[in-house]
Amino acid sequence: MSLKQFIQDLRERKEIAKSGGGEKAMLKQKAMGKLTARQRITSILDEDSFQEYDMFVEHVARDFDMEKKILHGDGVIIGTGTIHGAPICIYAQDFTVAGGSLGLMHSRKICKIMDHALKMRVPLIGINDSGGARIQEGVNSLAGYGEIFFRNTMASGVIPQISVILGPCAGGAVYSPALTDFVFVVENISKMFITGPSVIKTVLGEDYTMEEVGGAKVHCEISGNAHFYAESEEECFEQIKKLVSYIPRNNQIVAKKIEAKNPLAKMKIENIVPDSPKLPYDMGDIIRSVADDSDFFEVMRDFAANIIIGFGRMNGETCGFVANQPLVLAGVLDCDSSDKAARFIRFCDSFNIPLITLEDMPGYLPGIDQEHMGVIRHGAKVLYAYCEATVPKITVIIRKAYGGGYIAMNSRHVRADFVFAWPTAEIAVMGPEGAANIVFKKEIENAEDPEAMRQKKIQEYKDKFANPYVAAAKGYVDEVIEPADTRSRLLHALAVSRDKFAYRPEKKHGIPPF
Repeated sequence: MSLKQFIQDLRERKEIAKSGGGEKAMLKQKAMGKLTARQRITSILDEDSFQEYDMFVEHVARDFDMEKKILHGDGVIIGTGTIHGAPICIYAQDFTVAGGSLGLMHSRKICKIMDHALKMRVPLIGINDSGGARIQEGVNSLAGYGEIFFRNTMASGVIPQISVILGPCAGGAVYSPALTDFVFVVENISKMFITGPSVIKTVLGEDYTMEEVGGAKVHCEISGNAHFYAESEEECFEQIKKLVSYIPRNNQIVAKKIEAKNPLAKMKIENIVPDSPKLPYDMGDIIRSVADDSDFFEVMRDFAANIIIGFGRMNGETCGFVANQPLVLAGVLDCDSSDKAARFIRFCDSFNIPLITLEDMPGYLPGIDQEHMGVIRHGAKVLYAYCEATVPKITVIIRKAYGGGYIAMNSRHVRADFVFAWPTAEIAVMGPEGAANIVFKKEIENAEDPEAMRQKKIQEYKDKFANPYVAAAKGYVDEVIEPADTRSRLLHALAVSRDKFAYRPEKKHGIPPF
């Protein structure tokens, strides 16, 4: 054959490979409101940046008449591209090819791009849309999952790993997304569950739908397995692009700096917190009042909403925000919010992202349910994460900072680099009401008017203890600041601590309270 014929043959082979499971399967995919695997990849990446590898890989199964079946690319597409000009490794399971089932060569393709991402130190995006292990390949399928899980673990804390659930993700397959840093789901499309539909219906009954068991909202609001929720695939892809803009490519560099912008003029920080310490407010408004352009990209917005986590920029540089939310459960720490905060803190620490903590919370959530769920163990995760973190750590105490919660929310005692407090801050072992009932118990009981005496002692306790000046006098608070000065103090603290070095004892690794 001539060179021209060879080239024509190559082009024809590529077109066949790109046909996936065929036109009928493609139409069925679209009828379910789902894009094809290649459309998803090209929608996420910069235009014309995708380079595909292993397009002609074939499955190796020979049992159950599998040798007669042609599975183009063995049901997964892998390659590299860019987002905002920065390199990305990506794979997408193709549900039109054998239901996107994972066999030996399918897993080897995924492992190949995972190895490439780790070697090249670039983020990895995995798009999951699969019926699960390919039964016809038996233990080879299980081995494939194990190889993927091992690579997820080795890459953890080295490169950002992003999972996108755009179809079913069941059985052993769910553990790869669970091992990654961020999981994206889409309403009516994403399904995650450990057991298959037939088992669920057998155990729970026919009344339960897969959406109720493992749909997008379930994992965003109840289980906490997903970090970002979208109404459509297109919205999901925009979320991914925004996330990638905030984080660095690997753990050896910092996130790209962009042009600094002042917060919006309408975000007046001094007008946000009400005069009464009993009234709630939206801590998100505090974050937006100090962040560049008042832009805050919240993570896990719908799960454990009593704490807020997410990314913003200060002077053009990415920061991670951790903040109590007084609007929900008064901003207390509980099992779920502790897990949520701790994992985010460890991500930021792994990828050189400074941490800003905004505190207003009355402590850990009391109650027998929390005790039985292990609030001690879960709550310790926040302490561990802050103590372990070596990135710049800055805390601003807005209002309440009581008991163990005060310590846990990046206090001086767990090695915060800077601690600022508003004059409204109440730093104490417990709230004035409860403390007065204990400290002044006899005086209140013996008074002619016990209630009047109680109110008097509550005020006395506030004056003596529940204010920022006692902690400031002992050096636990660096400065009591006016609310309007919060952004300028944060900017200065970040600039000063940019080259921070923190000594840690040499060890293989710590043992967090998992």
